[in-house]
Amino acid sequence: MLFSLSGKVVRSVALLVAAVSLARAPAVAGPALLFEPSSGLVLYAEDQDDAWHPASLTKLMTAYLTFEALKEGKVTLASKFLVSELAHTQPPSKIGLPIGAELDVEHALQALIVKSANDVAVILAEGIGGSHDAFIERMNATAKRLGMTRTTFVNPNGLPANEQVTTARDLAKLTRAILTEFPQFTPMWSLSDIHVGRAHIRTHNQLLKAYDGADGMKTGFTCDSGYNVVATATRDGHKLAAVVLGEPTGAARSLRAANLLEHGFQYRAWQGVLQPVTLDTLDLLPDANSVAASVREFVPGPACGGRQERTVDKVRARKKRLAVAQQKADAVAKTVVPVTVPAPKPTAAAPAAPAKGVD
Repeated sequence: MLFSLSGKVVRSVALLVAAVSLARAPAVAGPALLFEPSSGLVLYAEDQDDAWHPASLTKLMTAYLTFEALKEGKVTLASKFLVSELAHTQPPSKIGLPIGAELDVEHALQALIVKSANDVAVILAEGIGGSHDAFIERMNATAKRLGMTRTTFVNPNGLPANEQVTTARDLAKLTRAILTEFPQFTPMWSLSDIHVGRAHIRTHNQLLKAYDGADGMKTGFTCDSGYNVVATATRDGHKLAAVVLGEPTGAARSLRAANLLEHGFQYRAWQGVLQPVTLDTLDLLPDANSVAASVREFVPGPACGGRQERTVDKVRARKKRLAVAQQKADAVAKTVVPVTVPAPKPTAAAPAAPAKGVD
């Protein structure tokens, strides 16, 4: 029997087919989408059309336009771009080259992907677009051409800007375009570290070290966006990609992406049972948020509003409650005759469904 899936029904059917219940803690996690880049087939979707701040996932578009310039022969990997005052004054993360220095395109791309260097994004934007503003125009024109209908760019690096918004679906479309149009650059997305001058730079993408088959792509973070990632993995020649937005920590981001990818690999067999739904045919969510949410208050640490201090107070209060409860339990135990209960026989664990996230 075939099923036609649309909108939020995708995630419901996926979980029913898997016969696994998705346990949810109090959730602050944002949108998520799991798909097959080669076909655009959607395997899981949640709030995929909600507006969200992309943070450094913006650099996926900066890289895409650089790849286009390389393909068209406008530049080569050896071409060198100057560091302007605008590039030099970008806040971290950055590699910090002085004004007037030169950086070749190959190392710029590596620093953009691995270091997520904000200054390098501007260097590439000015070098390829002729100017920062001209490059932004090209970013938005390209987004429109790729069918990214709810995306607006105002800078090439993803630094905080209210107008800079996207969606999980739009990022999936961009990811698919990168992987299918420029497969020759795929190894760049799997780099775990690079050397720029004397500096040894390591990736922010912890999945490359911790998840079997992980081979890219890009992380992003601001206080308002939370921890974002587009993650890809390949097993037995089959590649999947997960878009995860708005997690409260880097660890939660990696965990949710890994769970989505694992879900996809485990339940590939069900793809033939369901009527295919792709990034283009998946219905637009009628109740999708058009204004990007902020998860600032849920991100630990004083830099995003001091939740860490408030959390410490809650932990102390919880420990006190637990201590009181334990004292009562000890008092009851002294008056009760202990009974030995046989341990349950082990059973095979059901495959895990994609996790919503850790709060």
